[in-house]
Amino acid sequence: MIDRRTVLGAGLAMMAAAGAEASAHAYSFDGIEGGAIKLVDSRGKLLMVVNTASRCGFTGQYAGLQTLWTRYRSRGLTIIGVPSNDFAGQEPGSNEEILGFCSQRFGVTFPLAAKTTVIGEDAHPFYRWAARERPSDTPRWNFHKYLIGRDGGLKAGFTSATEPSDPAIIVAIETELGRT
Repeated sequence: MIDRRTVLGAGLAMMAAAGAEASAHAYSFDGIEGGAIKLVDSRGKLLMVVNTASRCGFTGQYAGLQTLWTRYRSRGLTIIGVPSNDFAGQEPGSNEEILGFCSQRFGVTFPLAAKTTVIGEDAHPFYRWAARERPSDTPRWNFHKYLIGRDGGLKAGFTSATEPSDPAIIVAIETELGRT
């Protein structure tokens, strides 16, 4: 007789070995001030992961992201900014410079990851997972936004041109926060 737990365990081991994690909760980022930002800590909460850059035409979106964080944090939204130098070298600074810029210029208080690669073969494992989950919805520029549900599933992606205050983002957040 086949033991289902053995089969399930073997299947999960194969998925892990192949990098096919079941949810975003399997990943973590190095924090910009040290330590780790573990996505599993957002289990049961809504999560937005945004690749960012300080010298981009979309850099002003930091203010909108901070507004979302302030507005929805108490209801369970977490935002993580992921500085990346992948697009036209628009994030050339050190982690210390990035943190200073974000906090002084935009009053950012949501968590920031250390500078991270988000595209290509060297992309962070979270971004490789997201690309497998939604191959047609990968970052093509700075300020691409992923919305991760309470279960760790990838619920939506928003292009760089989509402002944090865009009704599509607000509706997606409100919808996900309204689900129990």
